[in-house]
Amino acid sequence: MIIPVPSRLLPVALAACVLLGGCASTEHRVASDPLEPMNRGIFKFNDGLDRAALKPAAKAYVKITPNWLRTGVGNFFTNLSGPTTIVNQVLQGKIVAAGQDTLRLMINTTLGWGGVLDVASGARLPMHEEDLGQTLGRWGVPPGPYLMLPLVGPATLRDAPARIADEFSRPLHWYNRDNLRWSSLALSLLDTRARLLPLDKTLEETYDRYAFLRDAYLQRRQYQVYDGNPPEEPFEEDPEADPQP
Repeated sequence: MIIPVPSRLLPVALAACVLLGGCASTEHRVASDPLEPMNRGIFKFNDGLDRAALKPAAKAYVKITPNWLRTGVGNFFTNLSGPTTIVNQVLQGKIVAAGQDTLRLMINTTLGWGGVLDVASGARLPMHEEDLGQTLGRWGVPPGPYLMLPLVGPATLRDAPARIADEFSRPLHWYNRDNLRWSSLALSLLDTRARLLPLDKTLEETYDRYAFLRDAYLQRRQYQVYDGNPPEEPFEEDPEADPQP
């Protein structure tokens, strides 16, 4: 199923997040999926892993932890994505937004106990989400073929290597005392999957979950690249249609 981020090793959770996070598109567009047979095989593997391990763990996590604690955990990992967003805002020339998110990061890190409390929202500072894949898209780099990555989930030929580069802008990449990086990654993954449990029923009712999540991912990425205003796709006439009088 849905990773701001980034969440990011969650196979089904990543795609479900993109499903409900803004799948607006002005025109229907056929997905570029020349690797569909391979992608479907990887999707089946990811989905099996989610059903066998990740989903049961997420249910247990929700059952034993109070809502306020899960909210704090989510805020903490959202705050850690701040440097990635700020760097890519600067690369895209969004200086005002970069300044706003820099203030958010400073306020939540200092006054919000490392980001556990979202104090900046009370100060009416908007929150944004940017990554290198979006930056490359703004620079005119096409998404390329759709990819389903083992353990990671939906991506494109443009987004997959961009995710690796984004890791270098995340604080925990540079701080790994007592394996803190890996334990935090596991907690982030668990928290993300837990927040997406209510979406499972909707996805189960979908006729072709692979195609549904693929199209949702590609549409959302286009939506993100153009900040909610993707260009309209040119209308293509059917060459076999009868000419109008």
